[in-house]
Amino acid sequence: MPQNPAEHLPPGRPAGRSSSHGASSSPGASSSHRPGDDEGRYEPVLSAEVRAAPAAGLPVVALESTIIAHGLPRPRNLRVATELEEIVRSAGAVPATIAVLDGRAHVGLEKDELARIAEDPTVRKLGHRDLAPALASGASGATTVSATAFLAARAGLRVFATGGLGGVHRGWTENQDESADLRLLARTGITVVCAGVKSILDVPATLQRLETLGVGIVGYGTGHFPGFYLSSSGVPVDWTVDSPAEVAEVMRAKDALGGPQAALIVANPVPVEDQLDPALHDRVLAEALDACRERGIAGQGVTPFLLDQLTRRTGGASLEANLAAVRGNVRLAARIAVAAVL
Repeated sequence: MPQNPAEHLPPGRPAGRSSSHGASSSPGASSSHRPGDDEGRYEPVLSAEVRAAPAAGLPVVALESTIIAHGLPRPRNLRVATELEEIVRSAGAVPATIAVLDGRAHVGLEKDELARIAEDPTVRKLGHRDLAPALASGASGATTVSATAFLAARAGLRVFATGGLGGVHRGWTENQDESADLRLLARTGITVVCAGVKSILDVPATLQRLETLGVGIVGYGTGHFPGFYLSSSGVPVDWTVDSPAEVAEVMRAKDALGGPQAALIVANPVPVEDQLDPALHDRVLAEALDACRERGIAGQGVTPFLLDQLTRRTGGASLEANLAAVRGNVRLAARIAVAAVL
């Protein structure tokens, strides 16, 4: 049966509508509310297109918004955001770009809301841990993998497309630094289509951590885990699938088995012709890591610094490889979502 996002929200509080207190569902309406004014204000707001999807028999694909607000230069970011949504539609599914606007979690954005995420420089970057304070304070933010996966699953969506996951950072034995994505995926039953984990991370350690956490991984048309900017990280995967229908069958088997909720990662490599030159990647990454150590950058500052260095030192080639991966992941996610409801 086609998924119905609204079925996963509390009875009597359909997303995007007023509660019994008469509060408006417009993005700006909740920012002036005080605690207790509207008991439904923390429920996700579904876009008109997402709300209409079940009746039309269309599956919905979740998309993150951090790449729009913080991963691409303006105005290209809005063009890419629109392009990604159109890729989903062209495959027969409905896009649901996820973000927080004025203290309301939105699953699917209207055109003006998508433009706001792309153009407003004050939009924050929100992980799962940031959602409660953001909603309580009326803040606006773009959602990372952890926040997007959580809100998508909360709204009943089954498939989520992104570029690359976070993971275990290099030098973990010294700093115990790992992305919140991993633990969130270990307790969130959603299928995530990605091009692996960011290559600036410790890929083998990340895969070991995912195994420990019980997160399933299948390589899509590959026997090796993708390397984000590169088609292969060189690390093998245990399972390979070759079609959206095969992924959908794995999803059905996972549902039938029951047990602990955990994500299914579909590792989809960037096409070889679109990947970053491997020799250039390795050289530039080594230089960027050296620069990071020399400047004493640590904690949350490491990832944005390294990604910026890669973009600068490759003349933008790493960004183009990233976008090629995202487009492929979004296209595959839509095809999987369609196969899952057939």
